[in-house]
Amino acid sequence: MAQPLMPHATASWLVDNTALSFEQITKFCGLHILEVQAIADDMAATKLTGRDPVRAGELTLEEIDKGQADPNFELKMFREPEQATRTKGPRYTPVSKRQDKPDGIAWIIRNHPEVSDGQIGKLIGTTRNTIQAIRDRTHWNIVDIVPKDPVTLGLCTQRELDAVVKKAAKLKGIEAQADGKLEGDRAALIEELRHERDAAARAAEAAAEGVEVTVAPVEHNAETLFKR
Repeated sequence: MAQPLMPHATASWLVDNTALSFEQITKFCGLHILEVQAIADDMAATKLTGRDPVRAGELTLEEIDKGQADPNFELKMFREPEQATRTKGPRYTPVSKRQDKPDGIAWIIRNHPEVSDGQIGKLIGTTRNTIQAIRDRTHWNIVDIVPKDPVTLGLCTQRELDAVVKKAAKLKGIEAQADGKLEGDRAALIEELRHERDAAARAAEAAAEGVEVTVAPVEHNAETLFKR
């Protein structure tokens, strides 16, 4: 069932301005009856400013009159509130990650020169002036900027980055470069595991012959397996 845009504020207005029961207000606003009781008793954490659902177009006076006349009557939403949608404007980036944007921009400029400033701006959520300053090395913090993968930094997803690179390459009439780094890392890992398996097999054979052989374990981590 549709709910008012501001259910608690709407419930506060209905409590103060109508004779509707708590159950009716609870069902219309989508709240728990104890929440409505707290609003009525002024026990809510903060004093709410009532929001008139009639003026907002979400409820009619006729519907309120029916509810006041019949405690079992369930109020119906006259018009559902419009949900705010964001379709234009730069990508929003959490404050904690905004300081990483220059590093992500520098990485794209270095590794994918075919990507335009406009595409970088939309992908990372930054301005053309910032991108140009990094290109020209006139950025105020250029000495501390270290190119880093924007996906690793959490500035975009791998799918988004791949789509931008593919589109830029198509516009430039060039073939998008395949990232073979992952395959190289996988091959290195397989080779290393094969050596470990062979060493373990030789140690087992030596042990069966009564010869003690010590095989040093190899610790795998992101640095050893996925060197950039």
